[in-house]
Amino acid sequence: MLEGTFVALITPFTSEGIDERALARLVDWLIDQGVDGLVPCGTTGETPSLTEDEWRRVATLVIERAAGRVPVIVGTGTNSTTTSIARTRAARELGADAAMVVTPYYNKPQQEGLFRHVVAIADAVDLPLVLYNVPGRTGVNLAPETARRIVEQAPVIAIKESSGSLDQVSELVLALGDRCAVLSGDDSLTLPIIAVGGRGVISVVANVAPRAMSDLVRAALRGDVERARALHHELFPLARALFLETNPVPVKAAAELLGLCNGSVRLPLAPLSEGNRQWLAHVLATCPHTAPLLANRLGEAA
Repeated sequence: MLEGTFVALITPFTSEGIDERALARLVDWLIDQGVDGLVPCGTTGETPSLTEDEWRRVATLVIERAAGRVPVIVGTGTNSTTTSIARTRAARELGADAAMVVTPYYNKPQQEGLFRHVVAIADAVDLPLVLYNVPGRTGVNLAPETARRIVEQAPVIAIKESSGSLDQVSELVLALGDRCAVLSGDDSLTLPIIAVGGRGVISVVANVAPRAMSDLVRAALRGDVERARALHHELFPLARALFLETNPVPVKAAAELLGLCNGSVRLPLAPLSEGNRQWLAHVLATCPHTAPLLANRLGEAA
């Protein structure tokens, strides 16, 4: 069962392709900052815009750079069961610790289809799975009862829950018990999700504030509500700002403002609008967990 803070990793780009140096630096920095694991090739990593070779290269680089220091969970899910099996098999061959499988998007399978999709992947590849439920992007919601059925048949170690519903999280926790961890997929809901039985987060915010998000989760898990609440309030404006526009547009802009990597995104995503970029810079400058990094960056530029 997974527990802690896992980073939904961005993919830095250059005009030629993957910025491998920036990605390697980011992996090292995130691990040094105390995160519990890395999740490349997910939505935040702009996987729909990666070629097959680029997907493999990102997964390879992150696994090799992490070098066993933290688990690496590679995003392998697509809306094709056959393709998802092939990518999950590739992730296993590359040395991933687990694969993250999103519910199929666009084709909107029934609950029985969701069940059969995950079980087919599990039957084909011997690798632990993390399910990703994000109905706002996929158009389909993984029901708690379906999740229970899947966990009984497949080696699912966690579910990244991004429905935005605390009621659904509570239903998942009750349905799954100790057999599978429920992880927040919404940074701003991490504390309340842990309060009802969640075990951590797969976090966008942790790309730019990894230490603080890790501290929040650890405080919440050990029952230090006062400390966890204080960190939640300090990070809440940042969590909101990183979703001013479609993820990962704002978090990549934030990473650029903090000097972590180039903030470019690939079409069909567009750069962050100027007004939102100014507001994001303000939030970064006033957040106690990003302000020092921003100040150092601005000092170097001067």
